[in-house]
Amino acid sequence: MITKFKTNAEVIENGDKYLYGNHIRMPLALEGGDGAWVFDKDGNKYLDFVGGIAVNGLGHNHPRIQECLAERAKTILHCSNYFYNEPAVQTAKMIVENSCFDKVLFANSGAEANEGQIKLARKYAKDHGHPERFVVITMKNSFHGRTLATCTATGQYGVHRYFEPLPDGFRYATFNDLDSVKALVDEYTCAILTEPVQGEGGVRPATPEFLKGLRELCDEKGILLMFDEVQVGSGRTGKLFAHQYYGVEPDTCSMAKALGSGVPIAALCARGEACNVLTPGTHGSTFAGGPLACALAMTTLDVMLNEGVLDNCAEVGEYFRKRAHEVIEKNHPDTVDEIRGLGLINGIQLKKASGQPVVDLCFKDNNVLINNTNGNVLRFIPPLIVTKEEVDIVINAVDAAMTKLGW
Repeated sequence: MITKFKTNAEVIENGDKYLYGNHIRMPLALEGGDGAWVFDKDGNKYLDFVGGIAVNGLGHNHPRIQECLAERAKTILHCSNYFYNEPAVQTAKMIVENSCFDKVLFANSGAEANEGQIKLARKYAKDHGHPERFVVITMKNSFHGRTLATCTATGQYGVHRYFEPLPDGFRYATFNDLDSVKALVDEYTCAILTEPVQGEGGVRPATPEFLKGLRELCDEKGILLMFDEVQVGSGRTGKLFAHQYYGVEPDTCSMAKALGSGVPIAALCARGEACNVLTPGTHGSTFAGGPLACALAMTTLDVMLNEGVLDNCAEVGEYFRKRAHEVIEKNHPDTVDEIRGLGLINGIQLKKASGQPVVDLCFKDNNVLINNTNGNVLRFIPPLIVTKEEVDIVINAVDAAMTKLGW
């Protein structure tokens, strides 16, 4: 019989004993949630602007998600890809009908979807008479996953170290610098892979000129343009896909994170000739596209597309940046370097070595959860249903933390 732990301290003590230590965890054991708020084992309430790292797009305990889970438990949870299942078909249909894509291949995680993009790009080159093409150009400061190939695709030494020798086939250009990309394209290049907004790299949106230039370059060279929207897709920017803001259509694109409202699911979306590359036996996964995950993705997309979630995301995201300028930048001009973002992925870059002291004080003093990425960038990725009043709570908490630190 399982005996439940009663306190935060019990969970943390046993977690430190039994869980592998590959994550740095806050001293907090989450037990439940409602909307943009979460509750710990001791009954304390916290405002969640981490959102499971951009996963909890509809917040916690959304009634449509609860209903979907209950109904799905009465039917079938898994059936393998030897068979069709309606939730997978319906989810793919919704993605295609609301994007530039023609086909969808499901996966279990963003890393797996990106791995699929890399394999697709290499096979596409071979299918089109260029077996010598195998190199994917990615960006410095990018993040594409933790598998050996996707961590190599990631343009950060901190992700590479300890795992050499890394697989060959990746070159790193400078984000938002088209000339640096052009300088790397040669007879071995099969694709360019980038995030429209770098997430782990410090919340850095691409410029319209950069993405449009990449599209033109790929068309000129006959190579694929691939986007990684694992973090910034699924409504995070106020549109289903971030690239829809730019009017630039990639050949393939990954999405994950908020797609399943907490249940692991990802998608590799493709259009045109890229739809015919991954034939039977070239790529797949046991659990990918299962009826449970796809039922939740279908419900999530329905709520996002038809219940005003995307509009709220765009409006509240703009409000967040406005208030960050009015309060945090104004009160701490010697600390704030830049405020940037799109929709409800926002970052405040500091003129300090690290933003972690602010994160810690927001948690300890005001029960506000945020995180620090890329060294000195405070990142805010709340549920897309968050309110302006909740934004004000976070802005005031960050302001108070910086004041207390003497920043």
